[in-house]
Amino acid sequence: MKKIVLSSLVATTLLYSAQTPEELNLKIADNKAQIATLKAKNAELTALLPINNAFITHTELGFIMTDGNTDTISYNADVAISKRFNAHKFKLTFNGQYSYDNTDNASTEIKNQYLTELTYNYDISDRFSFSYLNGFKQDKFSNFDYQFYTGPGATYKAIISKNHKLELEGNILYSIDNIIGANTPERDEYSSFRTKAVYNWQIADSLKFDQELSYRGSFEQGDNYFVFSKSMITSQINSILSAGLSYTLNYANEAGTLKHTDGTLNASIIIDY
Repeated sequence: MKKIVLSSLVATTLLYSAQTPEELNLKIADNKAQIATLKAKNAELTALLPINNAFITHTELGFIMTDGNTDTISYNADVAISKRFNAHKFKLTFNGQYSYDNTDNASTEIKNQYLTELTYNYDISDRFSFSYLNGFKQDKFSNFDYQFYTGPGATYKAIISKNHKLELEGNILYSIDNIIGANTPERDEYSSFRTKAVYNWQIADSLKFDQELSYRGSFEQGDNYFVFSKSMITSQINSILSAGLSYTLNYANEAGTLKHTDGTLNASIIIDY
């Protein structure tokens, strides 16, 4: 058997050595064309595979408690649920933070904030999609009783690679701000826009960095704008659980007598399934 294999290798070597450089170049070009054809057929077959239409959930849970000279408890939750129906995708996100101070047995709220967004996307191509956004934000310790915004937009996947992903989004919105007044809340309705970028970097197999940045502003009043940023580093524990450290920043340019910037550093357990 070894003699047969050795004879085949010698015969193949002699055959190629007998060919002229022009013949070898033609054969190489033919092989490259066959490889390109096979890649194209593979892409066509991949496109025919069914799209994953399962529910996908992402949950971040954080809890901090202090005791002794200070007695405080803080909770936070960041939840994202998405469901796809072929080219249609719905995504519901919720971010909530709540804290209270029980020092000297006087229970006092010190943070009560949540944001809920519902997004619809219709895929036009593998990179570009039409989107529609609905958002509602309430923050007890801010200049706003609540904020609501809704409107159409578009999403573009600028980078799609193994380790790096960048998604850009823009929306034209109708907004309502219920501003806390001296006696009764004031209602401000205006046209606005929001731009958003989401970047994901897979640093290693079990280590990931995520950055979300958005800017929402009024077309009519240049001073009325809001900035949101979330930076997060995640270390994967197993296929479901991860540990994360994040810093979230909320900036409101028109904050009344309150501070413009509200930042939160948070350690959390993450559940993905």
